[in-house]
Amino acid sequence: MRTFHKNPVFSYACSALKQQVLPILFILLLACPFILFGAVEQRPNVLLIMADDLGFSDLGCYGGEIKTPNLDRLAAKGIRFTQFYNTARCWPTRAALLTGFYAQQVRRDKIPGIPSGGRGVRQPWARLLPDLLKSSGYRSYHSGKWHLDGMPLENGFDRSYYLKDQGRYFNPKVHWKDDVKLSPVEKDSGYFITKAIADHAIECLKEHEEKHTDKPFFHYLAFTAPHFPLHALPEDVERYRETYQEGWESIRQKRWNRIQQMGLLKNGKLSQVEPDLGPPYHFPDHLKILGENEVNRPLLWNELTDGQKMFQAEKMALHAAMIDRMDQEIGRVLQQLRNMNALDNTLILFLSDNGASAEIMVRDDGHDPEAIPGSAATYLCLGPGWSTTCNTPFRRHKTWVHEGGISTPLIMSWPKGIKSQGELRTNPGHVTDIVPTLLDVTGTTAPKMWDAHKVPQTPGTSLLPVVYQDHSVKHNYFWWFHDGHRALRMGDWKVVASKNEPWELYDLSTDRAEEVNLSNANPQLTSRLKAEWNNRMEEFRQLAMRNLTQKGK
Repeated sequence: MRTFHKNPVFSYACSALKQQVLPILFILLLACPFILFGAVEQRPNVLLIMADDLGFSDLGCYGGEIKTPNLDRLAAKGIRFTQFYNTARCWPTRAALLTGFYAQQVRRDKIPGIPSGGRGVRQPWARLLPDLLKSSGYRSYHSGKWHLDGMPLENGFDRSYYLKDQGRYFNPKVHWKDDVKLSPVEKDSGYFITKAIADHAIECLKEHEEKHTDKPFFHYLAFTAPHFPLHALPEDVERYRETYQEGWESIRQKRWNRIQQMGLLKNGKLSQVEPDLGPPYHFPDHLKILGENEVNRPLLWNELTDGQKMFQAEKMALHAAMIDRMDQEIGRVLQQLRNMNALDNTLILFLSDNGASAEIMVRDDGHDPEAIPGSAATYLCLGPGWSTTCNTPFRRHKTWVHEGGISTPLIMSWPKGIKSQGELRTNPGHVTDIVPTLLDVTGTTAPKMWDAHKVPQTPGTSLLPVVYQDHSVKHNYFWWFHDGHRALRMGDWKVVASKNEPWELYDLSTDRAEEVNLSNANPQLTSRLKAEWNNRMEEFRQLAMRNLTQKGK
């Protein structure tokens, strides 16, 4: 493998000195930059793992009861972030994750009046991370969900398994390998999406070991789990058959107790359940298909009928089984890295694209109420009762920009580079930080086309200093806009407004649960933050309009 041409730790030591953060420590780092970061003489490999619709507290290491031993071990040997953010929805998060820009800046989430959103087309300068890493000699691989414009290989990946059909875990009809469309998977073939995604990742890693040991790799491992439909393998479901019969309030309280014991949120509290808040989109005809045991509100568990309790408990067992299986498959990928003697020098990041989903719908092959729950003939969704639990301790769900919709676990592990083990990082961060972080970790110089005279710098900031010193990175703001929901965070203050609702103001240093609305008590601050939100929207609109043709290209 190639050696660093630029030592990123040295540059961060200098930066930290300028910020006057623990000056004595950083003077030592100037003299011996590998004291805390480890003597990494080779460019590290990077494994970026993304889950789909995973709640903040679904993992064991974030307070959950679901068995995730492989991710828990990564957390125990690395660091966990407690204030890391996504964009509240799958496709904008993936755009931000791989470009380093807010999705609205690159037309991958909706800006009114501009061809943008889930079918928006990025500008030519909005290159993806693997394309940028080529200049540093990296080979790049993609396995799983895509949900971006263009195709993986034409955007810099060397190998890809692109799964577009997420509605059929057992027999997808639409998928590609190396940008070549594959035949539909036959029913009852033994195929299962989560296994297939890991199989492809292992295939790429084996090929890399055989043919490309002189190069480092970047692997983007994008699972579809636990996104609906709730499809799971019977042996995984069986492990959780009895777990959730005690109800969502009880499980939520137990998660909150563990979160406090772990110190994940020392000054917070558990948000109140919003009993009238249902799914973000209403499909009454779909509810009829699902039957009387489906519940589209987070009602009190004791108010449910026995049939509803059984049905709801089984749905959460399916959700847990999907996450359990994902962790098992991550374990297989990690074992392949061990077999290659590559694990120690691989930076591994794990996160989710949004919070757990309150959605309830029926798509694709429909739902057979007589079929075994979780089988290919069924189409079940988690719904607001359990998504409230999965997003413990925060408010609301996927698509909303309250904390429940935008808060994600972030685990970082790198044995040769991260010497902290099991530590927490309360430094706020955002998916736009991933690109600058990985460019710095890999010693890759940002392209000149990011020159300020042509395109603004990416809004994110490298989190590399946070690896060895919490709160060493400052952000001017975090900004959200999705489906009419708006939010801005500056420091510990956050303004947020759900679609067609007034602005609210929260002090997140004491109220991550967003329980005490301070907008009336602080009208001037609320107005200033609202103005900042509008300024960013106009700035992003202007950038999104550049190079715009009639077709949005």
